[in-house]
Amino acid sequence: MVFAADCRRCARLAEFLDQVRVAHPDYYAHPVASFGDEGSSMLIVGLAPGMHGANRTGRPFTGDYAGNLLYGTLHQYGFATRPEPLDAAGCANADLALVGCRITNAVRCLPPQNKPKPFEINTCNDYLAGELAMLPHSAAVLALGTIAHQAVLMASKLKKSSYPFSHGAKHLLPGNVALFDSYHCSRYNTQTKRLTGEMFESVIASIAVHLGKI
Repeated sequence: MVFAADCRRCARLAEFLDQVRVAHPDYYAHPVASFGDEGSSMLIVGLAPGMHGANRTGRPFTGDYAGNLLYGTLHQYGFATRPEPLDAAGCANADLALVGCRITNAVRCLPPQNKPKPFEINTCNDYLAGELAMLPHSAAVLALGTIAHQAVLMASKLKKSSYPFSHGAKHLLPGNVALFDSYHCSRYNTQTKRLTGEMFESVIASIAVHLGKI
């Protein structure tokens, strides 16, 4: 399915975004498109846009703490041209580009309280299936959190029980695509030390090895 920035297939999410645009008229507040070239060898899948992050800027993982860790680590391993997701004015950094990498979300719209409902995850899964269909042979998929992990399996028509989520895990999927798991790089996870910078860097390093970058 072709992504549409005016998608309203999930009534609850569409109506919530209508309210957000009124409360924050300077925010993007629409379904957020993927960032990076189609068919890249690495696809990163997050949960959903954050209220003051991608929902504000229109770019995945830009505008909140999670993006600082993500883009900084991607830059370290050659997957991004710059480590800063924002420019000096707090807008999406126009000079930032991804290299052999693309970023998307399991749910393209901001959900209330950052909690999408199962129906909304299922409805948005067609978009994720389209992203996966463009992957080259032996590509890598990074799932940030359990919901993203399960969304990838759903889009791939694979049983969740056959590929349990575990931080640092690597699962080989059909087409020789490797699914890597990481805890989400959210502020909460890093502040509670559930995920450290070293833990996240280790996962990205494993992907770089898989793709022959190191």
